[in-house]
Amino acid sequence: MNGLRNRKFALSAMVIGLVCMIGLFWSAGSASSTPHSVSPPALTVEMTKPELLNWPDVVYANGNLAAWQEAVISAETGSLRITALLVDVGSVVRRDQLLAQLADSNAENEVRKQKAMVAQARGNLDKAQSDVRRSKLVSESGSLSMQKIDEYRNTEAIDLALLDSAEADLQSKLTVLAQTRVLAVDDGIISSRSALLGNVVNTGAELFRLLRQGRIEWQAELDAQQLSHVQAGQLAHVTLPGGRVVNGTVRLAAPTLSISTGRAIVYISLPKDCGAQSGMFASGSIEQGHRAALTLPESSVMQRDGRSDIYVLNADGASVARRTVVTGRREAGRVEVISGLDRDANVVARGGSFLSDGVLVKVVEANAASPRAVE
Repeated sequence: MNGLRNRKFALSAMVIGLVCMIGLFWSAGSASSTPHSVSPPALTVEMTKPELLNWPDVVYANGNLAAWQEAVISAETGSLRITALLVDVGSVVRRDQLLAQLADSNAENEVRKQKAMVAQARGNLDKAQSDVRRSKLVSESGSLSMQKIDEYRNTEAIDLALLDSAEADLQSKLTVLAQTRVLAVDDGIISSRSALLGNVVNTGAELFRLLRQGRIEWQAELDAQQLSHVQAGQLAHVTLPGGRVVNGTVRLAAPTLSISTGRAIVYISLPKDCGAQSGMFASGSIEQGHRAALTLPESSVMQRDGRSDIYVLNADGASVARRTVVTGRREAGRVEVISGLDRDANVVARGGSFLSDGVLVKVVEANAASPRAVE
């Protein structure tokens, strides 16, 4: 009984082994008859074409913001005490506005004294002129000698000269009195004040500085090559420290370059009340006409190890190749490609950082070319 059971078990094992061997051969045959599958594309990408645009040709620069002109207001007469200060730093003033008052009591006394001397000289002249008129009436009768007549005429001439001198002295005294009133020389903003109430000032001592007409300008620093294309009247765009962009105009360019830095100053006039303040540092650009630019979206260009790379579609239409390009101007999300790019190339629009040279891609339909393109 046990022997029969063992023979059945052995037979079952042989059948199972035969079935496994048949399945193994069948699988091997099926695998050998199936072709090798193709690796799927690495990334789905969108292509774009370069666009030729008419862009402004600009020069980028940095520089300080400074006053267009700063006027120094000083004391025109000396040894007088400041009795009143009417403005402070930041005050907006008008031409001939009173800024400070100096002690004027002595000057007023001198004016009154000189007016009295003028009146005295005018009285003496009137008497001399009367004597001359009377001498002319009696000269024909012979009762008055010619010597006396000449004396009257000389006295008249001397008194006339004395009156002129007294009146000139009076004008001088009035000028000194007027100089006790310190006035603004132009419209503008007080940028500094060194005058102190009660201080006795000397002639020529600085009291105030005035930012003339409240005008600030950008003093851009350019090298010799950049300077050669700058002309008065060109449009400039200045970015203030707060991020605000202000439009200005080139007023003039310095005729010489600094020996130490090799750079020249270009003066850019800015509009009033633009938020610029003297002493700020700003960056900006100066437009020098327009020039055609072959451009790509900024998303197409990758910055790697100090170089600019793009990926273009190969002739097979299924793989991409890396190209190193030289870039230039940037505007409105696009970048100019100066060299390394053909105008009819198909360029990966975005996602190039995930690609490598020769990788397979799946291309989707690109967007239509922008109507801004220049043919």
